[in-house]
Amino acid sequence: MSDLSRLRRVYGRRDTGAMRDKYSLERPGERYMAQQRERATLDAWRSAGQASLAGLRVLEVGCGRGERLADLLRWGAQAGDLFGVDMMPAFLEEARKNHPALGFSLADASRLPFPDASFDAVMQFTLFSSILDERLRRAIATEMLRVARPGGVLLWYDMRYPNPWNPDVRPIGRAELGGLFPGIDWRVRSATLLPPLARALAPVSFALCRALEALPPLRSHYLAIGRKSR
Repeated sequence: MSDLSRLRRVYGRRDTGAMRDKYSLERPGERYMAQQRERATLDAWRSAGQASLAGLRVLEVGCGRGERLADLLRWGAQAGDLFGVDMMPAFLEEARKNHPALGFSLADASRLPFPDASFDAVMQFTLFSSILDERLRRAIATEMLRVARPGGVLLWYDMRYPNPWNPDVRPIGRAELGGLFPGIDWRVRSATLLPPLARALAPVSFALCRALEALPPLRSHYLAIGRKSR
């Protein structure tokens, strides 16, 4: 079985009612993690000199249902400048229904349907940790670089620790991130309280979650931003 076929099977399983409920923002732990990820992402944009996203043409690879891409509208981006690709038709159907002004395409991220240097920013959230095949990881990274314009921004959010309960994911370390995107001067920070802790403690106290998240070893992901060399 190819890794793309495996991914379609894994993502299809995640689209069941029980799995969708597990990640619903109605759950305090999921809501806490989403809010903290948003704050960290905004900080990353600002650190790259992008206090506003107005005028930026942005692509998200592995966009799912389009929620993260739609967040950019609140940060100054224009709907006509936002594009997402995913290989799951059901996800894209929902994305188009909920965000009709955004541009969504059914595509394999290792073969992006865009010309070279098409975007001012290219981003991914937890796509690479779902890919176990190293060649496919490299191919997607190469495509992300290809469609980013010279001087364009790359935004990355993904797992830094393994998940012993989920054999379908593999974390990405700093060294591998650098190898996937040669020439990118990444600004990397750890982010997101370990999900088991967030899910257990957020119903009790968001303040306690924030206190624990201040300890770097308890952050489960890397958030990185960098620019493509000119």
